[in-house]
Amino acid sequence: MASYDTAVVQVHQDAEVAGKTSQEMLLWPASSLLPEHTTVSTTDGIPMSEDLFLSKAFSQSMHPLKVVPYYYRASGTFEQNDITVTTLVTFNRFKVFSELVTHYQGLLRSRNCPISATVHVKPSAIHALLDALHDLYASTPAMSTYVDIHLVLTPFDRQLNTWRNAARLFARTEFVMMLDVDFAICTNFRSAIRASLDAKIGRILEEGHAALVVPAFEYVKQQDGLHQKYFPRDKQALLSLVKAKKVDMFHRTWAPGHNSTDYPRFYSAAPGEVYKVTQYHPAYEPYVIFRKEGPPWCQPNPSQECDERFVGYGGNKAACLYEMYLSGISFYVLADHFLVHQSHPYEEEARKLERKSNRKIYQDFKEEVCLRYLKRHYDSGTLNTSHGYNVQEECKKIRVRVGCERPRGEIEYVQDDVKEIFHGIAEVVNLVLISSPHSGPVGRMKGLSPCTGATHLLKS
Repeated sequence: MASYDTAVVQVHQDAEVAGKTSQEMLLWPASSLLPEHTTVSTTDGIPMSEDLFLSKAFSQSMHPLKVVPYYYRASGTFEQNDITVTTLVTFNRFKVFSELVTHYQGLLRSRNCPISATVHVKPSAIHALLDALHDLYASTPAMSTYVDIHLVLTPFDRQLNTWRNAARLFARTEFVMMLDVDFAICTNFRSAIRASLDAKIGRILEEGHAALVVPAFEYVKQQDGLHQKYFPRDKQALLSLVKAKKVDMFHRTWAPGHNSTDYPRFYSAAPGEVYKVTQYHPAYEPYVIFRKEGPPWCQPNPSQECDERFVGYGGNKAACLYEMYLSGISFYVLADHFLVHQSHPYEEEARKLERKSNRKIYQDFKEEVCLRYLKRHYDSGTLNTSHGYNVQEECKKIRVRVGCERPRGEIEYVQDDVKEIFHGIAEVVNLVLISSPHSGPVGRMKGLSPCTGATHLLKS
């Protein structure tokens, strides 16, 4: 999915086109790469229906679905090298959303802090929700200045990755943070990151090869974490609460989700330290800051977009970050900064059922994305470089077939380059690959097969 750059894709202002009003058309400028002697005008844009563009951008989502970008557009102007907090909001989280906005803009004394929020709207509750959203926007002073609101109208609950995609797609700055709305931003990581863009970690971030982790915490007793005004505002205050066993890592009962942050190292890190995540787990789902354009959005095909097959709790954010990791992005922990979860009741029955479904989807997803990134790194010549390290290490754990079985049990690889890609990386189990003169090695999940027959999964 390409980013929706409002400086390039503009609302068509001149006339009605194909029955559409000016507010429903987008204008695509001609390429600036045309040769000087061309007779094609570079000033005339090509109009396109906004609905058509968005239907393609979100074609992997569950439908019916309608995306309304910039339902409210912030009046503030933001520098390109700033960080937009992207988040997801449902009707029952409006109060928490207001607290996030007010706290982020006010208590940190960090003005012009952009936020891009996707609000889920159920058609059955559209009037009540939009009235409440108007009241919220009007009654929260920082909202109209700093917050862009985008609507996703659909009857389906918890299409979380679709909502994440929208918030990121319509963000107006070079960097974004993936954040859940019920987390309090307790430290001013934004200023620290912007001040370090000329340092090594800043350059890696700008190149799109790093995602910066802000460690997440929660109160041990849920009633202690209901109000942000009591949350710690610096690391020393946080460490005191951790030592008193009042605060702990977020979701300690699901250690794979955040253990890779290495909390013991965070606790002992020197001021200003930024350290690399070295014990990655595929269930790792921290809250991260990364370059908006470039890093993949975790789509299970060559277009890039956060994998929208995941609906409900479990696996959705981990899938986004897993694909980032395989693409060559490394995670680095900001040891001076942290987030604290604002307590709320969970829908335990829904979580249990949806996690069970998503667990199977995630396993299939990991197999697909491993094969795709092994091939992509091989084709681009980065498989045996530092950018290919992550995919090799993770995909050693994935069991996939990359050849076909001969009567004596030997594996015949489809061709030499396929063997070179996969030998020693993936164990042979369930995938038959063949060679295609047009698209290179392709294949699909299947049982044991002879060496003949065309199958399709990977495409160049």
